[in-house]
Amino acid sequence: MAFVQCSGLCKTYTVGDEEVRALDNVSLTVEKGDFIAICGPSGSGKSTLANVIGGLDQPDSGSVVVDGVDLAEAKDKELSAYRNRNIGFVFQSFNLQAHETALENVISPLVIGGVGKKKDRREKGMRALERVGLGDRAGHKPTQLSGGQRQRVAIARALVNEPALIIADEPTGNLDSSRGTDVINELERLNREGITLVIITHDQSVAARAKRVLTIKDGKITETRGQA
Repeated sequence: MAFVQCSGLCKTYTVGDEEVRALDNVSLTVEKGDFIAICGPSGSGKSTLANVIGGLDQPDSGSVVVDGVDLAEAKDKELSAYRNRNIGFVFQSFNLQAHETALENVISPLVIGGVGKKKDRREKGMRALERVGLGDRAGHKPTQLSGGQRQRVAIARALVNEPALIIADEPTGNLDSSRGTDVINELERLNREGITLVIITHDQSVAARAKRVLTIKDGKITETRGQA
């Protein structure tokens, strides 16, 4: 069975007087351990597709099944708990809390989910920071870290629940080329360890690192490269 199976996804937004079809009958399969890049111009539907796969948004029609769980059938509370346990998200803007340390940011999903005791949460958070090479920056706040370090903190936060799937939306978009390469190297390493990885990107050099590349335009997948 496919790890992620999307079938007939449609999603329309109303912008002023205009209807925009962000997803137009999109179907795709993601195998466990895959590394997929979803590319396309701004407004093409790629972020909407990522949000639907991750359960952050619901399609108007169609289905998304992740690891045997039909996201459309899950209630809001169940869906939130499922996302927190099984899916890690990395965003272009880092989404870190400025008043919290790196460690506090990393363990926030555990705190929100009521997972474990304080000591256990801190131990898991430190392990996640060490995996991305930032164990010595646990007490630093985001303003004391470089852009690349902040993105690695965001990756550690995505890792803290040991998810099977990481969805990264333009993870290098706010970084220079050197730091962006470091972040992609880190995500690629995690993929080699068995984590399924879906990256949204407009950067062809990032897409070139993926095992498969999907190109989406006007809500439709128009090209697939690397698919068996």
